Amino acid sequence: MDIRKIYEYALQREHEGKRFFAENSARLTHAAAAGAFKELAAEEQRHIEFIEGLIAALDGGEPAPVALGMALEKDGFFSQRANAELLDQTVIEAMVPDLPVLRTAYLIERDFADFYAMAASKAEGAAKETLEMLARWERGHETLFKRMHDRAFEEYAQMPWGG
Repeated sequence: MDIRKIYEYALQREHEGKRFFAENSARLTHAAAAGAFKELAAEEQRHIEFIEGLIAALDGGEPAPVALGMALEKDGFFSQRANAELLDQTVIEAMVPDLPVLRTAYLIERDFADFYAMAASKAEGAAKETLEMLARWERGHETLFKRMHDRAFEEYAQMPWGG
């Protein structure tokens, strides 16, 4: 397995995710959801910088900066705070118009997590550890957006016809 190609592909996908979250933060109708997307775009930027560091270390023949990733992880996920702040009933009601965007966000994060988990299953050593860490980060985002989508969809399903 060519770990550099894995990191390059991951870097490309993280850029795509950041772009999606940044662009859609302006389109969302609810301020809390828009704020979550802005924060996630910033978190994706940290992922980009971390992966760029992985590539630089690999190119320089240095060990992967796993400790840096662990520090990022320990500082806390945006999604932990978002889970606590975002999922009240009024937010869910207001997010009904944003269902397609929330669904897409969930699918993006699920794809990221699945990709990192698959790559980790084929890797060894520090590369495996790093890819597993990236998968955990994306699973946290996936879980958040799945919950947001499902709660908003449940609200939508209870509305009278025509919304």
